[in-house]
Amino acid sequence: MEQIPVWLQPYVAMLGALLLALPVAWNREQHGNTLGIRAIPLVALGACAYVLIGRAFIGDDAPDATARILQGLMSGIGFVGGGAILKHDDYVSGTAAAASIWVVGAIGAATGFGYWGYAVSLAVLNFGVVLLFGRMKHKTESPEGESPDDL
Repeated sequence: MEQIPVWLQPYVAMLGALLLALPVAWNREQHGNTLGIRAIPLVALGACAYVLIGRAFIGDDAPDATARILQGLMSGIGFVGGGAILKHDDYVSGTAAAASIWVVGAIGAATGFGYWGYAVSLAVLNFGVVLLFGRMKHKTESPEGESPDDL
């Protein structure tokens, strides 16, 4: 990001976090899953913003303070993801949404720190898992909609 003016870099990072979260958000929205097109990009944007604000406040020379920012983000995003997990009798749903939201938070944090390689890799891998493994999961479900483990 050296070619981008310094004053513009935080805005590029926030926009990047938002855009990198969109493929997973769009996929989840299309399939009627929890945490879709609004929530997932907002988590990435929020994580990025907290990293940027923390870096502006504490600077880059305080690894302990940076670790506390990441710790808080991980806990908070885990709490949000935990709200997506629902239990109905012997069936649990929303675990993929919870895991995906945690990865999206890492994408936002990576863009906030300027680690674009990590952010793009996480976005591609997250989308790949949601898309490809989701298809695999649906192929293993029985015609009644129950997975073999539920039978």
